Amino acid sequence: MRDADVCIEFTNPQAAFSNIKKIAVLGKNMVIGTTGWDEYLTEAENLAAENKVGIVYGSNFSIGMNAFFEITEFAANLFDKLTEYDVFGFELHHNRKVDSPSGTAKILSEIVLKNMERKNRFQFDRVNRKIEADEFHFASIRAGNIPGIHTVGFDSEADTIELKHTVRNREGLALGALKAAEWINGKTGFFNFRDIFRKMVLQEK
Repeated sequence: MRDADVCIEFTNPQAAFSNIKKIAVLGKNMVIGTTGWDEYLTEAENLAAENKVGIVYGSNFSIGMNAFFEITEFAANLFDKLTEYDVFGFELHHNRKVDSPSGTAKILSEIVLKNMERKNRFQFDRVNRKIEADEFHFASIRAGNIPGIHTVGFDSEADTIELKHTVRNREGLALGALKAAEWINGKTGFFNFRDIFRKMVLQEK
């Protein structure tokens, strides 16, 4: 590890922040793909500043999923103007996944809320009542060996439009992590991979 330019951390929520502290003290930049440690984000940002290292973190490093985020943002903004349509979401993962909803589901929900004025809160849990008009309901299913499927849909009396991302393997995640490692090499600061994706692909400043 001492000879590495950038360290990549994909472990579990219990180990992630401990690993970040150890790597930061060594003065190494890092890419963090583990999810479920959100409560330590501020501390991790402080560690990056104190040790003058660069950290890229994200809930999903898949190149395809980050493109899906951009598509969902455009669609949510569009369908917010088409009041005949309501929005829904659901995700499926294998039964060994430790977090529910997934970090990706949370990002998709935040994108919908940010771009649809009609929706002010998301609902991930079971509801024993009628869903409220300002709620975005996003369901999670855990079963078998499903690697990961996320769907965002828009429904009206006339038709349904569904946007869907299905994971086939881990290659997309690995590619995104390597691109992030190349980008953060030699830099300092604390960055979300979605912002890095936009800089790399959409040429945002």
